[in-house]
Amino acid sequence: MAGNYTLDKDKQKRNRSVAIACTVFFSSMIGVAYAAVPLYELFCQVTGYGGTTQRVEQYSQTVLDQEINVRFDANVSGGLAWKFEPVQRSTTLKIGETTQVAYRATNISKYPATGRASFNVSPHLAGAYFMKVECFCFTDTELQPGESMDMPVVFYVDPEIVNVPELKDVRTITLSYTFFPVAEAPSVAAKSGEGDNTNAAADSEFGG
Repeated sequence: MAGNYTLDKDKQKRNRSVAIACTVFFSSMIGVAYAAVPLYELFCQVTGYGGTTQRVEQYSQTVLDQEINVRFDANVSGGLAWKFEPVQRSTTLKIGETTQVAYRATNISKYPATGRASFNVSPHLAGAYFMKVECFCFTDTELQPGESMDMPVVFYVDPEIVNVPELKDVRTITLSYTFFPVAEAPSVAAKSGEGDNTNAAADSEFGG
């Protein structure tokens, strides 16, 4: 009997160890899942993977006697009643030349709305050589009803692009932005009102 009791205790310990290990494993996986998105974005920004452009702080020191055409594309995700378009559809510049263009957004709804833009470049491999000095991406932008805003983009194409065999025949690069709606947090007044309603319901329930 004592031997069986000892075996049962050992089995319970092993089961607890397995349960704890599983809990730690799944908790770690959840943490990795939440971290995956920002880590993936950082990876794309560093490498240009997926057409993600590079962000730089200074202009190119080299300008080649070779031109490239850049097209501008604009999109709006569902749920955001904005008109969004490039001020100009395309431009031709020398490789290494710094250029400024602009996109224009207009709130065509009757209510204030906040949007945030993401971007990419095609062909995707060119993203590593599309250098943005100034842009409006990943910044929350609020527009009042009927309000329009011009948003500048300052960029150049890295001269190193001519040394990439896969891009040697590329004559056109497309820069595309998509605006997504940003959900606003409930206001303090709204929360206060909800609290009042909750208190009133509680008073009514208890005869107050």
